[in-house]
Amino acid sequence: MRTVQQVFAEYGDSYRVTHGMSSRQQKVFDHILKCRTEEYGFHADVCSECGYERIMYNSCKDRHCPQCQTFKKEEWINGRKAQIIGTKYFHVVYTLPKELDVIAMQNQSEIYNMMFKASAETLTELCADKKYLGAYPGFISVLHTWGQTLEYHPHLHIIITGGGLDGCNRWRSTGEDFFIPVKVLSALFRGKFMHYLTEAYSAGKLEFYGSSELYKEPGCFHDLKEKLYSINWYSYVKRPFNGPSSVIEYLGRYTHRVAISNNRIVNANSGTVSFRWKDYRDESKMKVMTLKAHEFIRRFLLHVLPAGFVKIRYYGVHANRNFKTKLKLCRKLTGTLNNPIYRKLTKIELLIKVTKGKAFLCPSCNNNALGLFSWSLFKNANTT
Repeated sequence: MRTVQQVFAEYGDSYRVTHGMSSRQQKVFDHILKCRTEEYGFHADVCSECGYERIMYNSCKDRHCPQCQTFKKEEWINGRKAQIIGTKYFHVVYTLPKELDVIAMQNQSEIYNMMFKASAETLTELCADKKYLGAYPGFISVLHTWGQTLEYHPHLHIIITGGGLDGCNRWRSTGEDFFIPVKVLSALFRGKFMHYLTEAYSAGKLEFYGSSELYKEPGCFHDLKEKLYSINWYSYVKRPFNGPSSVIEYLGRYTHRVAISNNRIVNANSGTVSFRWKDYRDESKMKVMTLKAHEFIRRFLLHVLPAGFVKIRYYGVHANRNFKTKLKLCRKLTGTLNNPIYRKLTKIELLIKVTKGKAFLCPSCNNNALGLFSWSLFKNANTT
């Protein structure tokens, strides 16, 4: 199996010569290239029984790095256990039409924030409507910018409670099916997003260059708006989860996913990279795509997020300000409190889970006692 890091190491120098990279892309590229190498230093694990010493190189901790997400994902899941509600959850997906791709790429922070704001307002308003739910729900939104073939495809994955608090602070549950028609979801999201897009345009907050430069002309931008209003925006809802305990495990696959994981890469040689992808238009069959190495790198770097951009956001009863009030009440009303399923693991328990029991196993004497290794950190001069 080849890795993204190996592709960067083999073809990165020639890519830099022939392709431009933003300073942000350059930084992420360097992080992935140096991850778990001597560039970031190392630490030593020492066995307290036999004295065996194991050297481990430090990770880059970059959120775009395929090597650094497993433990971060498990930490996130562990933290959410004390916040999940014992109810059904539904999975909603909002996408932008392809006509907005270039504008979104050139105005990432603005457009992505519009997506979060428009989707949050859409769900909150429709859930408040007694025709659908008449209650205040909780939901978690995660931004993705890629499709299966690494092309640019900004969309939101949203996990929303199948119920909420009504005006009398009582829990109101939904039926087995999602309680808001998808067409209503899509239409309201489109209207709200277009409102914020027009507002940003009028305030001069959007940049247009290259193929989108024509939209600087108000008439051309008006034509684009008319087209966007005339088409359906693709959104969908998946069936509810089997139970609340599976919600965070499922969502964890989305929160810390990167554009492509190393296990999808089949091969990389002779200037090409081959990887597996799922073709949803052909009964979700798994296929293999081969790209030139430079094109693979270009597509990967399309998905580098702006510095400091928050890609996981919490709303309704799941919002941070509601943890000690509305969320606690919802957990009480749904019988979630004191359920052992939702107990957070300690750091040691989490390490054991992630490593399948091998976190503290000495490869020399095979001693597997807790606290086996004493951890010492050593950093070289190049560590950042």
